Amino acid sequence: MTSTPRPTVVYIHGIGNKVRAELLKSQWDSALFGRDMGGASRMAYWASLRYETPLPDSRSDPLDGGLRHSMERAGPHGTEGPEEFIGRTLAEARFAAGDGTRAAGPGPAAEDALADWLRDMVYLADALAESDRTEEAGPADEPLPEALPLPRPARKAVFRLLVQHTFKDLHAYFFGGDGPAIRETFKNALEGLDGGPVVVVGHSLGSVVAYEVLAEWQGEVQLLVTVGSPLAITEVQDQLARPPAVPPGVLAWRNASDLRDLVALDHTLRPEYAPQDRVTDLLVANDSPNHHNVTQYLANQQVREPVQRIFNCLAQDEKG
Repeated sequence: MTSTPRPTVVYIHGIGNKVRAELLKSQWDSALFGRDMGGASRMAYWASLRYETPLPDSRSDPLDGGLRHSMERAGPHGTEGPEEFIGRTLAEARFAAGDGTRAAGPGPAAEDALADWLRDMVYLADALAESDRTEEAGPADEPLPEALPLPRPARKAVFRLLVQHTFKDLHAYFFGGDGPAIRETFKNALEGLDGGPVVVVGHSLGSVVAYEVLAEWQGEVQLLVTVGSPLAITEVQDQLARPPAVPPGVLAWRNASDLRDLVALDHTLRPEYAPQDRVTDLLVANDSPNHHNVTQYLANQQVREPVQRIFNCLAQDEKG
């Protein structure tokens, strides 16, 4: 008797350094399914391409909203003026990219456009940091999202740390020569699948990597899930190898973001990514300190339920 091919979920993480690959996969499994999925899930792990050693197992990810470690790394981010912070972040990204900034890929005009996105993120970060629900609002005022329970300079530092790492990693991906190697990690994770349904989950920059690889991949993806993704941002779309469109093999695409997530500065993939009937844009609550935490996204019912349904349907079919 031939066994039915089982579904596989392939993850690809986002910006910044991470814990070791096995632990990261288990954390995503727990958030999405409530248990470790063993061989039914895979993690495309590219943090080792940019960081020498993974985060310690016990350390919360500062870019997922771990407050104490965010503050340890934030440095002067909360005290600089916005233009000073923008200039320093852009200079550090260009320095890290070295000759790769000008030697290959899009030209200076495209890089300048990405810098405009950096500016938008910084000013929104500062606006979020200034938000304070304890201030008296007028009767016509819209209620503000709940601000972080920290002093304003500390909130600003947490948000700016996210902005800085987001921009630097995307700059390295598009302009610093890191893109091909990062994409290769995801291509490797797609190899050797047994023919069962495939689900792909990408967070942050990982969603960009997944999109670019799937645009050329010959296989079928039953469901693509992107969370906290910058793929709706014009300046990011302009750097993609192909014009925006649903990858040919993707049957359904769910894109979830929190309105306060700085990385997902634009929240709707439709109508740019056609055919539109394959795309569902979702606004969800991510109440982590920087509103970008991946496990908060994966634990959201609107994100979890369609993925779990694919796995549960197969289990029910086997019982029947």
